[in-house]
Amino acid sequence: MIEHDFRYSMLNPQHTLTECRTLAPGRYQVTGNGGSIQGGDQLLVTLKGSKSLYMRLTVEKVRHLINPPGQWVAVANGPVFDELAIHEWSVQCDSCNAELKFEFSVESKLGAKAQKPAAVARIAELGWKTDGDRHVCRQCQVQPQ
Repeated sequence: MIEHDFRYSMLNPQHTLTECRTLAPGRYQVTGNGGSIQGGDQLLVTLKGSKSLYMRLTVEKVRHLINPPGQWVAVANGPVFDELAIHEWSVQCDSCNAELKFEFSVESKLGAKAQKPAAVARIAELGWKTDGDRHVCRQCQVQPQ
């Protein structure tokens, strides 16, 4: 099993995704160029409308196309959701005033009440600590108070 990084990047245009569409909840068809994709491999794919969020897909089967050279179509399994809403928020460290601008996703049908828990989880993923309405950056966590 190999992990292939297909997150959006202008640095590697010959190793790109052409399309990623949903076949059924948790099942995707992915078309791309480059890489030696095989069944069982992992694909990191940027979420549509996001700059930094991605999902991990596991390739079930892949078909390599003859023309154009290097192009392939894969069926993959991944996260199950209906529709994601991408949100951008920012928080400030209560110790040093450092700012964290971040993106997070929430299932659209869950509405506004699901945004805060999803934001807190994303802040934790990024290494910050949250205690109620207080936020502490990575650097302030390691410095003695």
